[in-house]
Amino acid sequence: MGGVRTAGDLVARVMASKALRVNEAKKYVADKLGISVFDLCDSQVMREVREDLNIGHVLARPGGAIGIEAKFRIAKLLDIEINSVKRFKERSECSL
Repeated sequence: MGGVRTAGDLVARVMASKALRVNEAKKYVADKLGISVFDLCDSQVMREVREDLNIGHVLARPGGAIGIEAKFRIAKLLDIEINSVKRFKERSECSL
């Protein structure tokens, strides 16, 4: 499983945020994305999922989420805290 080509980055974030083991984190992410654990490592499936959910992809389309916008969407979708998102909200006094 790679990074933004598949779901490696999402699984790693969940592992760190929720203190889960790799298989538990894969199941958690797959459930949140509405796909099977097997599909997490399929780059074609994940490209479509990432584009549909607008959570960033290595080849983001025009208007697609990148950077902090993608992180905001990932944090909300996976129900996790991402430090850069938390800091952005605190510093901007944002109520997102």
